[in-house]
Parts: sequence; C-alpha cells; structure tokens
Amino acid sequence: MSIITLVLIIIVTLIVVSVIAFAIRIVPQSKAYVVERIGAYNRTCGVGLHILVPFLDRVANKVSLKEQVVDFAPQPVITKDNVTMQIDTVVYYQITDPRLFTYGVDRPINAIENLTATTLRNIIGDLELDETLTSRDIINSRMRSILDEATDPWGIKVHRVEVKNIIPPRDIQEAMEKQMRAERERREAILQAEGKKTAAILNAEGDKQSTILRAEAEKEAAIAKAEGQAEALRLVYEAQAKGITYINDAHPDQAYVTLQGFKALENLSKGDATKIIIPSELQGIAGLATTLKEVVTEKKDNK
Repeated sequence: MSIITLVLIIIVTLIVVSVIAFAIRIVPQSKAYVVERIGAYNRTCGVGLHILVPFLDRVANKVSLKEQVVDFAPQPVITKDNVTMQIDTVVYYQITDPRLFTYGVDRPINAIENLTATTLRNIIGDLELDETLTSRDIINSRMRSILDEATDPWGIKVHRVEVKNIIPPRDIQEAMEKQMRAERERREAILQAEGKKTAAILNAEGDKQSTILRAEAEKEAAIAKAEGQAEALRLVYEAQAKGITYINDAHPDQAYVTLQGFKALENLSKGDATKIIIPSELQGIAGLATTLKEVVTEKKDNK
C-alpha cells in the first residue's frame, strides 16, 4: 500500500467520524434542542439520542426547561399622587414551548424586562404612595397575571413576580421616619399611661382589700373578746349559782346568815358613799354588838 493510499484512507476515516459525530446528538435532562433543516424549523428534540442529517440539519437553539429567575434593575415609576420612586422586580419564569421561545420574539429576556417595566408603571400609576407601600401582594398578583398572559405567545410561563425593593425619594423617607418615630413615641406614651393606670388601680384595690381585711380582723377580734367576756360572766354566774345552791342544800342557820350580813356591811363601809342604808334587822344586830362592846369595856375598867 502506497503512502498516498494510506493518507486517503486516514482522511476518509476522519471525515466519516466527523460526520457521525456531527449527526449524533444526545439531549440531557431538562434541555430541548430546536432543529432546523435547510434553514426551516424541523423538530424539537427532547431528552435522549437523536440523529441529524449531515449538512442539512442543525441545532438552532438549546433551550433550558428549568424554572429560571431574572432580577431586573430598579425602574423609576410615578404614583397617583405624583411621587417618583425606584422599584425593582424579580420574575420567575419557565420555557414551556422551545419553538415559540426561539421564533416568537427576539431577545425574550429583554422583552420580559420591558414588559415588566411598562406593566409596573401602569399599576403604580393607579396607586397612591401609601397604597404602593402596603399593597405588594396586590401588585405582585396583577403583574404576574398580565405578564403570564402576554408571554404565552413566546412560549414562556410566568410563575411568580415579586417586588423586591420600593425606594421612595429621600425627603419622603425622612418624613416617613419622622412619622414612624412619632408613632412609636405615641405608643410608648400610651403604654406608660396604661401602666401607671394599671398600677394605680392595683394599688387602690390593694388598699381596699387591706382595709377590708383589717376591718374583718378587728370585727372578729371584737367578737372573740365579747364572746370571751360573756363566757367569763357566764362561768362567774354559774359559780355563784352553784355556791348558792350548795348553801341552800346545806340549810345554813341564823348565825351564818348574820355573819354574811356583817361581811356585806363591812364591804359597804369601805366604799366612797357618804350615806349607808342599813336594813332594820342589821341595825338591831349592830346595836347589840355595841352594847356588848360597852359591857366588855366596863369590865376591863373595873379590873
């Protein structure tokens, strides 16, 4: 075999290998290839092995079928009350039709960005500043609905739209900060006043309860003291009654009764009264005692 023949064989082999390598395409997971034949759309190749016709077929676009996220730069928008602010958005989308995505619109991501800015200006233009700051969910929902409908002809499905930041002008920010500071101070003053009010109520209730308890304690002490005194008097009277009963049961003679009368008279004489009323029977006894005393005295003198 001559050298020329060998070179030709090698060249032919390389050409065949190149053609085979060009003709065989393996599409990975979550990818789709758009194939054109002689410049016209031919088919969309999904996951797996595909054979292309050499020199006639070519892969026009390799499309990712995963959900993708694009973060757009802040856009200047004007609210209904003529406040200019900067708003940036994040769009979550997925390519559902590789053919429409390839041939539907030129530079689809730029088209989505421009559509997002236009939609955002239209929505914010119908809202005032306060509504814009407090209605993010409404803005997100309306934008997602409008973008999803507008991107259907492009083979794109918009799953979610999020307003990332809302940046009002500096003077508006300062006014809002002052308002929030004043609101916080107002709430703090209210909380302090409510705290003082609650403390005063609790102190008053405590004083009231203390007074009630003190009065109840004094009442119970007075009742207990009165009951003690009554019990003492009852016991004294019972003792006296028992004494009288014992005396009656003993049938005392006249001498005992007379002696008790003398004791009573003696007790009366020890008081502060200037007049003493003596019963008639005691007067006789007193006279008899005086006579006996005189007789005893005369006998002593005679001796």
